[in-house]
Amino acid sequence: MTLTDRISSIIHLRRFNLFIALFCAGLIGAALYFQHVDNLDPCPLCIFQRVIVIAFGIVFLLKALHKPKPESFMQWIYFTLGLLVAAVGIGLAGRHVWLQSLPEHLVPACGPALDYLMEALPFLEVIEVVMQGSGECAKEDGWQFLWLNMPQWMLVIFCGFALFCLIGLWTRWQQRKPF
Repeated sequence: MTLTDRISSIIHLRRFNLFIALFCAGLIGAALYFQHVDNLDPCPLCIFQRVIVIAFGIVFLLKALHKPKPESFMQWIYFTLGLLVAAVGIGLAGRHVWLQSLPEHLVPACGPALDYLMEALPFLEVIEVVMQGSGECAKEDGWQFLWLNMPQWMLVIFCGFALFCLIGLWTRWQQRKPF
């Protein structure tokens, strides 16, 4: 059995895809814990990153429930969709980390709350305003684990998600049938 076959046999297991979905649920649970127990209010970029984690979890929950065959075209669809979701997460988390790295005099002013933006603006304009960032997205809350704060950890996690999907696509490509 080749390395590609071993990796493929693991990542195509229903249990493994369910584990990915449960990991995403755990991330959301941790985010809610920090919000409601530790009183760390999320900024708009944090909330968007939560939506991306939920979307990634849903993709792999659906993959676990559907259980497509390893040689199925649906494998391409699930991994490609997961890669696109992870890429959006990398963009959001990368922007968040970049905002936090700005010198204080370059940090944008604090903007209105996300709930107000959602009421006052069309959805695409809300996304544009949030992506521009605000002062609340640039401040660090003091929470760190292994020298990384939450946006930095989310960037690492989204990169891991993207790598997982790329490996899934690579193993699927290695198993393709000649025409």
